[in-house]
Amino acid sequence: MAGRPWFAWVPPAWRPWLGNLARLAVSAGLLAWLVAGSDGRQLWAILRRADLLLYAACSLISTAGMLLRTLRWKAVLDAAGARVSFRRALYLFYVGAFFNTFLPTGLGGDVVRVLEIGRGATAQQAVGTILVERLTGFAVLFALMLAVLPAAAAVLPAATVYGLGLLASGVLAAAGLVLEGRIIRRLLGWLGRWRLTRPLSLAGDTWLGQTYQVITSVGGRAVARALLISLIFNLSIIWSNWLAARALGLEIPVGLVAVALPVISATLLVPVSISGFGVREGVVVALLGQAGVGAPEALALSLAWYGLDMLDGLYGGLIYFLTGALGLRPRPAGDHPPQ
Repeated sequence: MAGRPWFAWVPPAWRPWLGNLARLAVSAGLLAWLVAGSDGRQLWAILRRADLLLYAACSLISTAGMLLRTLRWKAVLDAAGARVSFRRALYLFYVGAFFNTFLPTGLGGDVVRVLEIGRGATAQQAVGTILVERLTGFAVLFALMLAVLPAAAAVLPAATVYGLGLLASGVLAAAGLVLEGRIIRRLLGWLGRWRLTRPLSLAGDTWLGQTYQVITSVGGRAVARALLISLIFNLSIIWSNWLAARALGLEIPVGLVAVALPVISATLLVPVSISGFGVREGVVVALLGQAGVGAPEALALSLAWYGLDMLDGLYGGLIYFLTGALGLRPRPAGDHPPQ
């Protein structure tokens, strides 16, 4: 039939697999293109001379970061009235890290956290608190980028600095609007009179409205606590990623690392590859290249940064497998044993 999309001929059960294969092809293709465009021998030489002890220390800092992120989410969960233990929240973070590493976007693990939350919280509480936890993390990360952009202007082109400044300002404004709540409610209410936002109704009797109620009801104290933990967490991640550069023998200014990490985080939201792999490397090579960092060095650094995330993901996969094999995995909310 004319005008019928090509994927209509694909059996529905096959479409997710084909989509993931396409994303895997994008990741592999981009990485192969980046390796071909750089000096492969130099890239291998950089990776081969890596200080493994220093890199192991980076992994320990990354592990401590998982504890900090769990504390951040737990603070928001408690404020929302959810009854989830710290141990359960830490388990969900590690399992989420596994799925973030091997699913198409860096948010796949958040979906798993919602599905696996257990009986201590509703789905609306899970989604709402995860959004608050994520938004506070993004807000602090991009605020740190804004703070170091004046210094980064010494090594980056003016157009790049202005573009990154606009990106950071937009993220901060969006996070503030979502967390504040009243302005968005008024805007949607005004647009609703023209029947432009009926699918986005924030009325309390809708699922979206109940979720947004969770977001705006956690309170300023919990948000402030989450922002403080986010500051400590993001500083630790910037430090560990800077140390990873030193482990490779690369002299990368810490301010440039603080600029690169928010951009990398943004690429993880684009579901065109597996966990942003390949896309992230291209972004790092392009961004650091503007600061005079060679393609082999930038590519090696991006792979080292990805390695830290992969280690956390592999720990999470091992935990998920063992809890399932030993029958220790709690049932999701609403799942009851057969009578």
